[in-house]
Amino acid sequence: MRLCVINPNTSSAMTLKIGEQARRAAGPGTEILAVNPDMGPASIESHYDDAVAVLGVLDVIRRGEAQGCDGYVLACFGDPGLAAAREAARGPVIGIAEAAMHAASFVATGFSVVTTLTRTCVIAEHLAEAYGMARFCRSVRGTDIPVLDLEHDDPAAYAEILAACRRALSEDRSGAIVLGCAGMSDLALRLRTELGVPVIDGVGMAVRLVESLVALGIATSKQGDYADPIPKPYTGLTAGFARTARTA
Repeated sequence: MRLCVINPNTSSAMTLKIGEQARRAAGPGTEILAVNPDMGPASIESHYDDAVAVLGVLDVIRRGEAQGCDGYVLACFGDPGLAAAREAARGPVIGIAEAAMHAASFVATGFSVVTTLTRTCVIAEHLAEAYGMARFCRSVRGTDIPVLDLEHDDPAAYAEILAACRRALSEDRSGAIVLGCAGMSDLALRLRTELGVPVIDGVGMAVRLVESLVALGIATSKQGDYADPIPKPYTGLTAGFARTARTA
């Protein structure tokens, strides 16, 4: 099967890291296309960034559909444009926050999210509510590490993330850690070893979940609000995003 793993920001270095982790998680025979949009923010660290990034995500999905992709992973912890992506794609689409939170709830009665900028914590809190995970999510902790600082190995950033995880386990009484940024995906195994608890990377988890759905022949329902978008004129900068009726 062919899966498209979308980094919704425009950092090619971040996309490379995400692709490496997705391939490590994928099963035999799964082809991973790790891509980022040609337009949008360099990193997603606000509601504004999140909103602007969605058109880039939809543009990548349009290309993925033409390339025969069987499913998609949204590799940003804000899960930007997830509902719209599900309307636009034939195959299943899973966001890494959604995947990681649900996985953590399977292995612990409570988890803490450790993320990047403190200002983005509210986005993860809103997602926990939307996904029915609020009763499991005991805290969302910001480290104030900029997203792009995670493009490459940074010992200082790792030390701060590790310290935040230790505080979460001690102060929140959590049994698991959810990493709140796709740029942290390469840290999961190391953190799991040091902390001795489940540390959930949403990139790998979402890849495995999409693989399972595709293997079972399960796609997003096109009955109801995930049906194909209604064809209609779009104007101005969005003209190229107008939908036409599907023939198959």
